[in-house]
Amino acid sequence: MFVTDIRKEFYDVVVNQVRVVFVYVYSIQALFHCDQVQYTLVPVAGWQDLGTAFMEHKEQYQYFVLINCGANVDLLETLQPEEDSVFFICDTHRPADVVNVYNDTQIKLLIKQDDDLGVPSYDDIFRDDEEDEEGDGDDSGNESDGSAEPSGKRRRYDEDALERRIERQRARREWEARRSLIMNITITPNYTSLVMFELAWVMSKDTKDMLWWSVIGVTDQWIHDKIPHMKYVTDIATLQRHVSRHNHRNEDEENSLSIDCMRITFEYDLRLVLYQHWSLYESICNSCYTSCSFKLWSINGQKKLQEFLADMGLPLKQVRQKFNSMDMTIKENLREVIEESANKFSMKDIRVQTFAVHFGFKNRFLASDVVHAAAALLENVEKDETPTDNFIKALDCLSRSNLERLHLGIDLAKKKLKAIQQTVASCICTNLILSQGPFLYCHLLEGTPDVKLFSKPLALTLLCKYLLKTFVCSTRNKRCKILPLIMAAPLDVEKGTVIVLGIPPESETSDKKNFFGRAFEKAAESTSSRTLHDHFDTSVIELKMEDRGKFLDALITLLS
Repeated sequence: MFVTDIRKEFYDVVVNQVRVVFVYVYSIQALFHCDQVQYTLVPVAGWQDLGTAFMEHKEQYQYFVLINCGANVDLLETLQPEEDSVFFICDTHRPADVVNVYNDTQIKLLIKQDDDLGVPSYDDIFRDDEEDEEGDGDDSGNESDGSAEPSGKRRRYDEDALERRIERQRARREWEARRSLIMNITITPNYTSLVMFELAWVMSKDTKDMLWWSVIGVTDQWIHDKIPHMKYVTDIATLQRHVSRHNHRNEDEENSLSIDCMRITFEYDLRLVLYQHWSLYESICNSCYTSCSFKLWSINGQKKLQEFLADMGLPLKQVRQKFNSMDMTIKENLREVIEESANKFSMKDIRVQTFAVHFGFKNRFLASDVVHAAAALLENVEKDETPTDNFIKALDCLSRSNLERLHLGIDLAKKKLKAIQQTVASCICTNLILSQGPFLYCHLLEGTPDVKLFSKPLALTLLCKYLLKTFVCSTRNKRCKILPLIMAAPLDVEKGTVIVLGIPPESETSDKKNFFGRAFEKAAESTSSRTLHDHFDTSVIELKMEDRGKFLDALITLLS
């Protein structure tokens, strides 16, 4: 069921308990610390981890808070908890399982109830089979009772009973068809970070740090293309009001001028990834927006980039050195110069609404910088560390007291973005993207540079979306239909497994519905393919390499 009063029905409940199991989010940790709530933090990477963590802790705790997991499956069927276990779920994964909506005792969904939820009625989801059985029994009874009646009347009873039975069967088939469509309902996601910040705001316990974490959460959803741009703009406007309120409240405070003060500002900044921590040239080359606009994988695209730099009138020496080392006279009006030249090259969306944070007088980061850094730390493959260790490091980089960790994450993000750009160029130039009829397919071979990096879901998702946008740009004038993309990358060579990801076509991402989760399940079931559906994102699965052929054939049949 939906929680209508998040403070009364969620926070006041858990704050009065002895302990609570809690899975990932920084803002609510700060609230728990504020109210001295004892909790256990358990990072989980998939359904198996969640099941294992629940089995280990179910005897100790009654209340479980699931952040960014649990909404898109029938959780009670998955975990099989005791009747007194209660789950509070704040999750952005869609489609949400409608069974969770109608469970009013153990499942509490921390989702804002907007007007466009479109939740179906109870009768459209649940049907009492006993009524059908009783109906059939009545019909049988009529037949037996009618045995003493004349043959003409008995025949009429038989025909009426048969008609009623046929009508019930037809009604049930129609109900099952409607239910199969309804169970895929997609509710517009609300960011967990924004939900938790608004909880803190309602209790007058919100801080600038909490506000900044909420900004990062919203930006993360936009960067990874999980929300439409208009929702991003709407929520940015909401956050802007909170930023103005905090800045006004702290105007006269003494720490507003201290060397370690924190200041959040709303800005129209450039869609150039990490450009303030990189060289301008590297940022332009490795940003999806500019790379696709210039078609940098081609010789003509490289020439176009040189023309763009010449039009800006910036010396190549300045463009190729780190942003912090550029002349102050150039940096003062750099954004205006880039925007003016970008308009001439049909890049009218080179600037975007965002936020920046200033720590003292030296450190400045855009929200997108932190998103890329945290994602790179979370999926770091350079060291043989556990996912839990990577999770803790990614969590640490969100703290202003650990800027070294943040800079480390930015360095890892640069390497990842370079690898993505090089892999995209290689796939386009070597024609690795193949048309399979209803979808496009690309398989990264073992031995591809940086292929280990793309065994992680977030990195593979960025590569997949970057590749699809690049493919669309390269074929835009060929009048070809824009298709969804399925991508596979080696996962474990010894086990012979690959990670498979599906994303919808670019023209359909405005509503952010991804049908590949159900398609993957049906294809695996119909072909007995050995798959593992362990990721919280249902459009990501693991597949045995030997079963790849029959699995793809089944997908072609399903999606045609």
